[in-house]
Amino acid sequence: MNTKEKFVVTISREIGSGGHTVGKKLAEKLGVHCSDKELIRRLMDQFNLDAAEIERIKGEKKSWLNDFILKVAPIPLDQNPKLKISPSGEVRHLPEAEDLIQAERDILRSIAAEGSCVVVGRSGFEVLKDFPNKLDVFITAPRESRIKRVMVKQHLNEEDAEWVVDSVDKTRDNFIRRMTGKSRYDLRNYNLVINSDGLTEDQVVDVILQYMHA
Repeated sequence: MNTKEKFVVTISREIGSGGHTVGKKLAEKLGVHCSDKELIRRLMDQFNLDAAEIERIKGEKKSWLNDFILKVAPIPLDQNPKLKISPSGEVRHLPEAEDLIQAERDILRSIAAEGSCVVVGRSGFEVLKDFPNKLDVFITAPRESRIKRVMVKQHLNEEDAEWVVDSVDKTRDNFIRRMTGKSRYDLRNYNLVINSDGLTEDQVVDVILQYMHA
């Protein structure tokens, strides 16, 4: 890739592989923007929601039965998951998952169009597939080492860390399959795949930089 022109590096990663931190460190080394916090901030501003609410709505499964029940069987306003009541009593409808996902895609494309950046997660490899000067990276590690990392990072015992790793792995892959029709484990999605086991985050960053400048 040509680092003298506007470029994008997308970082897809397994939980516990260190990919999120690698993305931030890589952006710092390159002196470019990391999309992570900026994207969330813009979504929060656009929909007037906090980060937890955004992730909850995005993770909801579309169910015609639930929608039908909410229409024909009235429930108290404060128990309706599709409504939000402000402290002043104002009631407003929450956006659907599809609305948030489309807005996220639009924001991600606009961030990439504004200047060189590093995109962590968010199906960046697919959302920005038509970007002309892009490097797609996938960071993985053995399940055992990822569990150990999650135990340290999130202060969990081994059993709980195993549950987190397995649940997030399944949720992310299902989500990406639903949104893109692709599996994040299909290595054809990426230019570079790195097994971070035994490497520090800085060493992984160095591998990516070497590949970029090769």
